[in-house]
Order: sequence, then C-alpha cells, then structure tokens
Amino acid sequence: MDRALSIAVGGILLSAVAAGAAPPAAPENTAAACRGLPTHAELKTALAAATAAETSGLNNHMWATVVNRDGVVCAVAFSGADRGSQWGASRVISAQKANTAAALGLDKGSSSNGSGQATGLALSTANLYSAVQPGGSLYGLQHSNPVDTAAAYRGPAAQYGLANDPLVGHRIGGINVFGGGLGLYNTAKAIVGGVGTSGDTACADHNITWRVRNLLKLDHLAGVGGVSGDATRPDNIVFDITENPAGGTGKSAGGFGHPKCLNTSGSDTLPPVQ
Repeated sequence: MDRALSIAVGGILLSAVAAGAAPPAAPENTAAACRGLPTHAELKTALAAATAAETSGLNNHMWATVVNRDGVVCAVAFSGADRGSQWGASRVISAQKANTAAALGLDKGSSSNGSGQATGLALSTANLYSAVQPGGSLYGLQHSNPVDTAAAYRGPAAQYGLANDPLVGHRIGGINVFGGGLGLYNTAKAIVGGVGTSGDTACADHNITWRVRNLLKLDHLAGVGGVSGDATRPDNIVFDITENPAGGTGKSAGGFGHPKCLNTSGSDTLPPVQ
C-alpha cells in the first residue's frame, strides 16, 4: 500500500489506496537559500510603493514573490488590506513569473571556453511572449516546467502573503510568458534570483515589478545584455508587434515583442538600471 486515503461518509470510515503520489518536498533552509535577498517586510514595502506609483492598467492591488537563483521562494507579499484585496490567482502567477526570470536570466559568469554570454543576458517574462506563439522559435516553452501544485496550494490559506506563507522555502516552478517577471542582479551584476508581480494587466505588472526591483536595489544591470534595444533598460518590455490583418497573433519585428494592454503607458520612463 503506497498511501491510505481515509474518507468519512455518513459516519462510516472507508479506506482506499492511491498509488504513486509523492509527498511535498521538505522546505529549504531559507536563511541560507535567501541570504542577500529581500525579506518579507522589504518586499511588502516596495510592492506598496510601486503599486501606488503606477498609473497604467486597471489600478488593482498586487501580489509579489521573490525567489532565489534556484527557484526557492524567499518571500511572498500583497499590497492590499488583506489577501482578498487582490486576484487570488495572482499569488501563484507572481511566483511563476519570479521563477521564470530567475531560471532564464544569465550574467557574465555564463561565459567560458568560448561559449556563453560575455556580458550576460537579462530576459523579462515580457520578452518571451512572441517567441512562444505558434510558429515561434520557443513555442511550447510555457509548458516545459509546470508549477509544482503540491507546493503552490499548500495551506493554511490564512498565511498567504504573510512572512510565513506556505510557499516560502519551496520551489514553485512554472514558466510564464507575459509581463511581470524580472531577474534580480546584485552590485556585482550577478543574477541572484527573480521577482514577479501579478494582479493587473500584464503591461502594468511589468512596470510595477520594475519599480519593485529598483526599490529593492537589485537592478544592477548596466552593461548586462538584453533584447529591448535600450541599454539603460535591457530587459524592458518591447512593443513592436505589427497587427495581423488576418487575425491571430501579430508579428514582432525583433522577435521579443509583447502586445499592448488596456491603458498601456510608462514603460519608456521607468527608472534606468544601475
């Protein structure tokens, strides 16, 4: 018997066997795994300030997650009065975005023996949108690393967004391919993790995440490679998609474009990276 499931129905105890289901992994030692990354209080403060400063999108409250380079969740926070002030689905989406940015960002340490990126390569989740569309060079990427549901939906829900959120210490996984996830780069221009936000339009999410990263002082990307065409904002969202008259997804001139959202504005005036 791999696992016994006990179900009480009308006072009668029934037992059944479920095979193959693995228990959730034990949490990481977050003190070690998250050294040098923002605390819950720091993330919450930065998220509140960034959300208040952003004027695009729907003016919603937000969820935010920070992960380390290995995808271990270090902090989860929300900007509203309580966990019901934001879209509930956005908690896991923010973690998925953070994981994506951490997993797909590079720094100069990637370069060796004639291969790799000499200056690194910072990719926001917004930069992935066009490449994963049907016919794109990365089509299917969004299905490649599923969210670990055993970690994502652990309880108790009353702790969601608090310092002891059940996600903390676990790897969330997931690949997200629209705006809201950015890599975290320290003063040595080394990627040390990722931050993701969710709760508004994808374009507003990107702007808010950008402001959060700047407030956390983990935006040391000056000189790091990117795809935006703007050296002062190397992993910024790109709006270069030409509408397809036949319908469906348009074509991105540079291959890294993201569609505009409701009330899109401000990404070209975001703080330059350090």
